[in-house]
Amino acid sequence: MFETLKNAFKNKEVRIKLLITLALLFIYRLGCWVPIPGIDAAIYKSTIQSDSLLGLMSGITGSALQNGALFAIGITPYINASIILQLLTVALPRLQEYQKQGDEGKRKITQITRYITIVLALAQSIGITVSYARAGALSTDVFGPMTQAWVIGIFVCVLMITGSMLTMWLGERITDYGVGNGISLLIFVGIVSSAGIAIVAKFQEAFEGSKGNMPIWELVGFAIMVIAVFLLIVFVDLAERRVPVQYAKQIKGRKQYGGQSTYIPVKLNASGVLPIIFATALITFPQMIAQLFAPNSSFYAWWMKWLGAGTPIYAVLVALLILFFSYFYAQIEFNPEDISRNIQQYGGFINGIRPGKPTTEYLSRISKRLTLFGAVFLAFIALVPSVVFAAVLKDATLVNAFSATGMLIVVSVALEFNKQLQSLLMMKQYKGFLK
Repeated sequence: MFETLKNAFKNKEVRIKLLITLALLFIYRLGCWVPIPGIDAAIYKSTIQSDSLLGLMSGITGSALQNGALFAIGITPYINASIILQLLTVALPRLQEYQKQGDEGKRKITQITRYITIVLALAQSIGITVSYARAGALSTDVFGPMTQAWVIGIFVCVLMITGSMLTMWLGERITDYGVGNGISLLIFVGIVSSAGIAIVAKFQEAFEGSKGNMPIWELVGFAIMVIAVFLLIVFVDLAERRVPVQYAKQIKGRKQYGGQSTYIPVKLNASGVLPIIFATALITFPQMIAQLFAPNSSFYAWWMKWLGAGTPIYAVLVALLILFFSYFYAQIEFNPEDISRNIQQYGGFINGIRPGKPTTEYLSRISKRLTLFGAVFLAFIALVPSVVFAAVLKDATLVNAFSATGMLIVVSVALEFNKQLQSLLMMKQYKGFLK
C-alpha cells in the first residue's frame, strides 16, 4: 500500500485527487472539534465514558459527540438512511426500477437517501439534545441566564442537523473529486482518530505511573491482540473461492473468439461489515430510544438486565441476526441464476458441471457454504474480541475505541481504497502509453 501511495504522488492528476481528499478530510476533522455554542462538553464527557452505547456512537464520529462539536452526529444518519433504502429496495418495485435506470435512477435514489437522512438527523439530534440536557450539559452562556431550555435545545438541534448535512456533502465531494468512497473514508477517519486518541492517552497515563493507571505491559498485550485481530480480518477479507470457467472456441467470420480459461471469484465474506451493522442496529435501537427518552422506566431496566450489551441473550440474538443478514445480503449481491445464464450465453461452462440448472445449483451451493463460514467469522469477530478486551483491560474507553465493527470497517475501507488507487494509477498509465 505504501508503494502505491508513493507512485500515486508521482502522477500529477492522481496527486491532485489525493490532495483534494486529504483537504476535505481535514475539514471534516476540524468540524469534529468546533464546539456547538450552548453545550458544556466537559460535563457530558463523563456520561459518554460511562455509557457503552454513547461511547460507541462517539467513536464512530471521531469523538465529535463527546466534544459537543458541530459534527456530533456526523455521517450516522446517512448510513442508516442508506441501510433502510437497501432493505426497501428488495420490497418496493419502484426502487428496483430506479436501480435499473442507470445514472438517472442512481440520482433519484441518492435524492431519496438525502430526504431520509434529514428525517433521521432530526430524530437523532432531538435524542442527543435530550441526553445533553439530562446530563446538565446545556449551557445558558449563549443567550443569557433567562433563556428557556427549549430555545437552547432547538438551537443545538439545528446546528447538529446542519453539521450532519455538511458531513454528507463532504463525503459526496470526496467521491466526485477525490479518491475512494467519501462516506466510507469519513467513517474510517473517525474510527482511526478515536482509536489513536484513546491509545495515546492510555500510554501517557501508563508512563506517568500514577496510582490507578493501566500498567504498560497490559497496553502492550492489548496492542498485540489488536494486531492479531487485524491480521485475521485481513486474511478473511481477502479469502475467496475461485470457480474455474472454461469458454469454448467460437469462429465468427475470420476471427476466433473464446477458448480461454478464467474463474469466478466468490468471496468468503462478501457482505463485509453490513450484517454486523444491521444486527447491532436492530437490537440496540429499543435500548437507544429508551435510554434517551425514558432512562428511569421499568422497560429500560428490564431490557438492560436481559437484552443489554454483554448479556448471554444479547450475544445469542446478535449471532442469529448476523447469520440472517449474511444470507440476506448474499442473496442480493450474488445471484447464481444470473451468473449461470451469462456463462451459458457466452459459451462457457464449469468443468464437470452441465450448463443451465446444474450450474445454478452448483454456484448456489458454493455461495451458501461460504456465506455460512463468513457469518460464523462475523459473529466471532463481533462478540469474542470485545469480551476478551473488556475482561483483560476493564477499560471502557479502549474497548469502545477498538470495537469489532470499527476494526472491520477500517480494514475493509483501507483495502478498498488501495484497490481503487491501483486502478486509477493503471488507468493513467495506460492513458499515457496511448498518447
